[in-house]
Amino acid sequence: MEIIVAKRAGFCYGVSRAVETVRRLIDENKDGKTRVYTLGKLIHNPTIIGELEAQGVRAVNEDEIEALAAGSSPERPVMLVTRAHGVTKEVSEKLCELAEEYPHFSFVDCTCPSVHRIHRLVARHPGALTVIMGDEQHPEVVGIRSFADGPVFVFRSAEDLEQGLDAIKKLADEGGRDVIIVAQTTHLLKDYKISQKIIKRVYTNAKIFDTICRVTENRQAEADELSKKVDLMIVVGGKNSSNTNRLYETAKRNGTPTLLIETVSELREWLASSAGAGRTSLPVYKVGITAGASTPRGIIEEVKTLMAEQEKNLTAATAAVTANGIDENDFAGLLEESLKTIDKGDIVSGIVTFVSPAEVHVDLGTKFTGIIPQSEISDDPAYDVTQELKVGDEIKAVVTQVSDRDGTAILSKKRADGIVAWLKVLDAYRNGSIIEGKVTEAIKGGVMLDVGGVKLFVPASQSGVGRGQDVSTLVGTRQRARIIELDERRRRAVASIAVVKREERKALEEQFWANIEVGKKYTGRVKSLTSYGAFVDLGGVDGMVHNTELSWNRIKDPSEVVNVGDVIDVYVKDFDRERKRISLTYKTDETNPWKIFTTKYKVGDVADVKIVTLTSFGAFAEVVPGVDGLIHISQLADHRVQKPAEAVKVGDVVKVKITDIDYENQKISLSIRALLEEEKEKAASEAETDPSQPVYSTDNPPAEVEENE
Repeated sequence: MEIIVAKRAGFCYGVSRAVETVRRLIDENKDGKTRVYTLGKLIHNPTIIGELEAQGVRAVNEDEIEALAAGSSPERPVMLVTRAHGVTKEVSEKLCELAEEYPHFSFVDCTCPSVHRIHRLVARHPGALTVIMGDEQHPEVVGIRSFADGPVFVFRSAEDLEQGLDAIKKLADEGGRDVIIVAQTTHLLKDYKISQKIIKRVYTNAKIFDTICRVTENRQAEADELSKKVDLMIVVGGKNSSNTNRLYETAKRNGTPTLLIETVSELREWLASSAGAGRTSLPVYKVGITAGASTPRGIIEEVKTLMAEQEKNLTAATAAVTANGIDENDFAGLLEESLKTIDKGDIVSGIVTFVSPAEVHVDLGTKFTGIIPQSEISDDPAYDVTQELKVGDEIKAVVTQVSDRDGTAILSKKRADGIVAWLKVLDAYRNGSIIEGKVTEAIKGGVMLDVGGVKLFVPASQSGVGRGQDVSTLVGTRQRARIIELDERRRRAVASIAVVKREERKALEEQFWANIEVGKKYTGRVKSLTSYGAFVDLGGVDGMVHNTELSWNRIKDPSEVVNVGDVIDVYVKDFDRERKRISLTYKTDETNPWKIFTTKYKVGDVADVKIVTLTSFGAFAEVVPGVDGLIHISQLADHRVQKPAEAVKVGDVVKVKITDIDYENQKISLSIRALLEEEKEKAASEAETDPSQPVYSTDNPPAEVEENE
C-alpha cells in the first residue's frame, strides 16, 4: 500500500494564528485570573474545540458580548478572541466601543488577512451591488455582507447564479449601480471561474475580484491532482467546515471513492466495516490523504499511521518467511541492494571523504562516488569550503549527473540546501512560525530576504520601515519575519518583517507597563518632533517630552535641543496606564542652570555677564546659560543715567558685582556701579599712601603745567 499525504494538508495561516493566539492566552493566564472567550466556535474542528473548552475557554455569541464587558473587573478581566472567519462591521465597532468603555475588557481580532481584504474591497465601493459567491449562512459571508453599502446578492453555485441573473439585473439597474463580485475565501475555484464568465455575459463592466484564498486554491488543486492518482481519498476535517467540504467535492468529481472523516475513530470503524474490508487487502492499493484548514497536523499523522498499520498486516506473511533465514539467492538479492543505483534528481546522504577548494568527495554507500564541484557547494561568496566542511561530516546533496562508466555521481549541495530551506519555509508558513534571514538587496517595491538560500520578497509596506523612508537601510541586516503568502508551485513567498516587529513591540510594551515607575530612567530614540515636544521610543512604548521638559531654558522648537534619531536619556515624570500615556523629562538636576549658578557664585562675587535685554528700569544680563540677573538703572553707572541704553547695549559683555541672591524666587541683583565705586575708593586710598601722587578733586583741577617746567 502506498500512502500519499497532500503537502498542503492541515492548518492554514489564519486558523493557525487563531488557535495559537488562544493557546498563548491560556499559557499567560496560569493563575486563572483572566477569563478567555471566543466569539463563536473558533474553528470547525470538534477535537480542538474540545481541548480549548477543557482548559476553560468558552464560546459566546454576539448577544453575550455586552454582558461580558460589563462584568469585567480588575480581579476578573475578560479577553475575547474573534475567529478567522471575521465578524460583521457592527460587531467590530461594538467591540471597540466596549473596550473603550470598560478598561478591563479587551479583544484580539484574529480575522484572517484574506477575509479582511474582502471587507476592504466591499467597503471601497459604496452604493454598488455586491454579488457574493458563498454559503449565505456562513459567518464569513455574513461578515462580508455587513460591509456592503448597497444591495447584496448571494449565490452558492454557478447554477444558482444563472437562475438569479434577472434578480441581479433588477438590483443593478435601479440607480445604475456598479456591480462587484467577490467569493468566500474557501469556495471552489472552478465554480467561481465559471460564475465570472456568467456575470460577464450580462455586465461586461463588472468588477471581479480574486478573493479565494491562495492556500485554499492550491489545496483544492492538489486534492484534484491527487485524487486522480489514488484508489481512495481520505479527507480529514470538520463536517461543517466549508473548505473541508470543498475538498471532498473536488476529490469526488474525479470519480475516486472519497471518505470524509473528522476523527481517526471514524476511519477505524470504516476499515472494520464491510465498506472498508476487502479493499484494504489489495497490495497495490493507493491512498491519498488531505485535510481542511481547521485540521490539526496530529490528526493527519494519526490517519497516516492507521493506514500504515494496514500495510504492515498485508506484509506479515512475507516478514515471517524472511525471519526464518536467508539462502544464497536471498544473499545475492541483498548484495544487489547494496549496489543499488541512484538517479538524476535524487536527494542523497553521504559521508565526506575528501575536501579541497575545487571539490568535495562523498561516500554514498553505493557503487557510486559522489563528487560536489566548487560551483555546486554554495552561492555565498564568503563560503570557505575548507573551513565549513570536514572529512567525516554527513552531507545532503542532489544528484545532477550519473556516470555508470566512471562510477561517479555529480552532486549539488546548494540545490539540496535550497530544497531543505524551502521545506523549512513551507513548514514555517503552514505553522505560522517566525523565520530569520538576511536582507540581501532592495528592489522595486520592497526588499529580498534570504533564508538559507531561499529568497523571500518583503513588500515595502511589510518591511517595518516607516512610510516614505528608504528600505535600502535594511540591506545587510538580519531580520525576523513571518510568511504571509506562498505559491508552492512556483516556489515563491512573501514575508512580513513588520508583523513580527509589531508582535515583538507588543511583548515589549506589556513588559514595559509591568515595570514602569515615576523617576525611572530610560534610554530611548527620538522618534518624531512636534511643535510642542518630542516623542521618544522607549523600546515598545512611546513617551512624550514636552518643550518645557526638554530644556531648562525657554525654547520655541524641540529641534533646538534634539533631532529625530538621537539616542537620549529620559526620566518618567508621570504616566497613565489605562490611557497608555507617558510624560517624560529630559531635564536633570545636574543640568539645572540655577543649580550651576548657585554652585559657582555667591553674593559679593564678580562675574563677566552678557547684556540680553534692556527695559525702562534697567538691563537683564546672562550670568550662566539659562540664568539672568537684573542690573537696575541706578546700578548701570557711577553717575545718573536717563535710559539704560546710555550705559550699555544688548550683546555687551560687562563686569558686575553680585549684590543679592533671592534663592526662594531665584532672582539675582547685579551692579556695575558697585565695582566702579570700589575702584574709585581703591584709587583714592592708594593716593593717600603715596605722597608723590597729587591729590585733587574734580571741582579743583590742577593748573596746567608748562611742558619744560
